[in-house]
Amino acid sequence: MTIKIAITGKSGSGKTTITKAFYNIILEMFPTKSILLFDNDLSSELAHSFDLDIRNTIYGIRSGKHEYKTGIPQGMTKQEYIEWALEDILVQLNDNTDIIVSWLSGSKDCRCPITEQINNSCQKLIERYDFVIFDCEFDLKYLNQLVDVDIDLAVILANPTIDSLKLAKRINEYSMKYAVGGQLGIIINKVNNQDLNFINQELSDSDLDILGTIPYDNNLTLGNVDRKSLIVEDAVKQFYYRLNLPQENK
Repeated sequence: MTIKIAITGKSGSGKTTITKAFYNIILEMFPTKSILLFDNDLSSELAHSFDLDIRNTIYGIRSGKHEYKTGIPQGMTKQEYIEWALEDILVQLNDNTDIIVSWLSGSKDCRCPITEQINNSCQKLIERYDFVIFDCEFDLKYLNQLVDVDIDLAVILANPTIDSLKLAKRINEYSMKYAVGGQLGIIINKVNNQDLNFINQELSDSDLDILGTIPYDNNLTLGNVDRKSLIVEDAVKQFYYRLNLPQENK
């Protein structure tokens, strides 16, 4: 069974940093499990954080602009071809981890067969891994335009400001129907000695569950390209037990 985690939020909220934190924690807790990092953000920041400039994307397959590393096998159906093409664009990070970049997603309103074929192929790819972590573009709707999967944990990132919390409530509204059956909650990121009493008041008219808070890491403002933060990882570990995720390696 694949555990699927989606990190959502506005650009600049810290999605890639939190995605990397979840990845490093899961890698530490479950060193023999397979992990797929799914970069669904238009900036491809997750791939960049591993010092990768990945140009071959799922959109490239859809648009016919993908440059293949090998010759295209003969006699394939269109569905088989897309499944093979996804394999071609996977990038291996280590023995247990791969990364794939989606870039632009087609609308589900498009009735062209390739929309369903890509969805089916992505589902099959995802099911091969023990964990899949999605670094999303704003909300779950954009991810759902690419692949329709059940999400075990959907995190909305927000900064400790009124404007950011209001936006988080909008993201929650857009994402709720795509997170049915899973856990959907908010993480307050970049907390820097603020009085946080106003957060509960601001969220009182929503059903958003506050999963945890993460302190501000000054080192991330110094051009930390790899987005790795021990401060963030330690904070996530403190509330990991509250999350709809495996708690120990069995």
